[in-house]
Amino acid sequence: MNRSTPLVVVLFFLVSCTTVYQPKSVTYQGYSVSPGIQSDTALSNMLQPYAGEVRGMMQKVIGFTNVNMYRRQPESILGNFMADCMQQMAAQKYGRPVDVGFMNNGGIRSELQKGNITLGNIYELMPFDNLVVIQEIKGTVLEQFIQHIAADRGWPISKGSSYVIRSGKAEQIIINGKPLNREASYIVANSDYIAAGGSNAAMLKSIPVENKGYLLRDALVEYIELMTRQGRSVDGPLEKRVSIANE
Repeated sequence: MNRSTPLVVVLFFLVSCTTVYQPKSVTYQGYSVSPGIQSDTALSNMLQPYAGEVRGMMQKVIGFTNVNMYRRQPESILGNFMADCMQQMAAQKYGRPVDVGFMNNGGIRSELQKGNITLGNIYELMPFDNLVVIQEIKGTVLEQFIQHIAADRGWPISKGSSYVIRSGKAEQIIINGKPLNREASYIVANSDYIAAGGSNAAMLKSIPVENKGYLLRDALVEYIELMTRQGRSVDGPLEKRVSIANE
């Protein structure tokens, strides 16, 4: 009897692993989330100690801005700051010079109000777990990418680089202080979402990516803390990195 037991067990798993279940119907119920919903007291009591700790963490001040910083096109102080962060923190994290950094305009989800900047503000600004990655890109492909973002009225680009948009096309493209060279190769910092072809950036999808699992949100926090240690505020002037030509 003892010898037959393992055989029965094996047969049971073999049969169960090949069983396929198909749902006959799917039902759901929608709930309206509003202040009128009665809270679950037991759940609230369980979460209360953690909520207080998280709230305290989110209120930690990490920097300062002298102006309100909003997302705007073709250029904004907020966009410039985030693109600079992308380039500089990528260079630090990956230990190699990065020619240019970009920030997709749609990925900026909030703004920074004049005054203290808290950790919670950065979670609101970057609620997604996007990563800072780098790619080595041929000049011809980089030009295609910039033409793509110019057609979308322009995305933020890091300091020392710029382009002019005329009739939805990019002109006078400068990368790291020099006119774009189609024959050259460039190290470009982007989010993993864009590097994987997100926001219709299909020209980047097949290019190898170097990825160290570095969250953009963490990069923003570390960049602001670095600026604060240097006695600098987060804001800066508009520099016509991205401009629209008068038609």
